[in-house]
Amino acid sequence: MPSDPGPQTASLGLGGNVGDPVGSMAEALRLLDALGGCRVSAVSRLYRTPPWGKTDQDWFFNACALVETQIGPEDLLDACLSIERRMKRERIERWGPRTIDIDVLTYGDVAQHGGRLELPHPRMTERGFVLMPLADVAPAMLVDGKTVSQWLETADLTGIEVADGDAGWWRRPAATG
Repeated sequence: MPSDPGPQTASLGLGGNVGDPVGSMAEALRLLDALGGCRVSAVSRLYRTPPWGKTDQDWFFNACALVETQIGPEDLLDACLSIERRMKRERIERWGPRTIDIDVLTYGDVAQHGGRLELPHPRMTERGFVLMPLADVAPAMLVDGKTVSQWLETADLTGIEVADGDAGWWRRPAATG
């Protein structure tokens, strides 16, 4: 087993369209930031995006984040899944409605296929709702031989709009009332 490689930068995709998805994503980011061995280092603007895959549902809110982490990729996945469960995420239908979704998109330069976690995320370069917010925080990140910005040039961005241009949206106190 190699020695500890030190902190790694991982990228995460977040989204949801049930209940208060923006509040859920903000809470998920705060929980990740408070996790031992993990620090949120950058968060994209907030986007409103049309449903993808299963189109007869409410629009989504999406964002991406970079985290500096000392926990391994599988443990980071487990932490994300634990946060999803804490927020009552139910996996009923593929691409269906959800309170929160947290995907590990990349983890440093790690490439792994098969198993429970594929890195980089196998469909991230096909999805404008991932590439647009990821370009906010990591435009020069290489994914499968091209930068995020290069992937974004050919992505379908139909209907994607900025919902909040302030990258600090996730740090604001939750609305009451």
